[in-house]
Amino acid sequence: MVIPAPKKSNNIEVPEAVELAKAGVHLGHKTTKRSPQMDPYIYGLKNTIHIIDLEKTREMLKKALDFIIEEVSQGGVVLFLGTKPSAREIIKKYAQKSGSPYVVNRWLGGTLTNFDVIMKQIGKFKKMNQEKEKGEWEKYTKKEALEKERELERLKKLFGGLILLEKRPDIVYIVDLQKEKTAVREAKRTKIPTVAMVDTNANPTLVTHPIPANDDAIKSIELITSLVARAVEEGREKIKDKK
Repeated sequence: MVIPAPKKSNNIEVPEAVELAKAGVHLGHKTTKRSPQMDPYIYGLKNTIHIIDLEKTREMLKKALDFIIEEVSQGGVVLFLGTKPSAREIIKKYAQKSGSPYVVNRWLGGTLTNFDVIMKQIGKFKKMNQEKEKGEWEKYTKKEALEKERELERLKKLFGGLILLEKRPDIVYIVDLQKEKTAVREAKRTKIPTVAMVDTNANPTLVTHPIPANDDAIKSIELITSLVARAVEEGREKIKDKK
């Protein structure tokens, strides 16, 4: 079998099918969970599991990465989203690595459609955090300080990953469309482009740039997410080059 030469997304080398397979990117869901819209991206069947066409994955991945690089090079911001247990730490790790905002605990309804309200909450979190660091809480009683500590922890859990947001994100990168249905709807309503890992149980037409891939396996999530983070970094490098 002849393996095609690696496709490149600007300076990013898109992994060959063999490397994607090692990460389990090709393993879809059972046939009973199949989404008809994913048929163009399904290569075949192994036992009762659908196998994703990795050449299609490479093609769609390249388009998605190119899109991210271009948008970020124009000053765009990518919001990383993944609240399922297998994705949380990976999303947080690569969002922080690329200096991007993220959501890993719970998607709050209205994050995109009611953005002004969310910004006020982010502002409240920043202010409380600064007050604590400056020692301004020392004037309160133990009970009052404890209440403030609890409120700060609540805000941190909900908005800690969003402190880098100063405007609505220009792209939302999503792991697991089924899990993040509310975010997908909000992005569509606010006309914010989406890039997402799309497994065989999801509808790829719901997102702007679907990447056919196993969105359950940790290695698969990490491989795709690391490439998205690199695309963000490359987009930023292009901004520096322009300056």
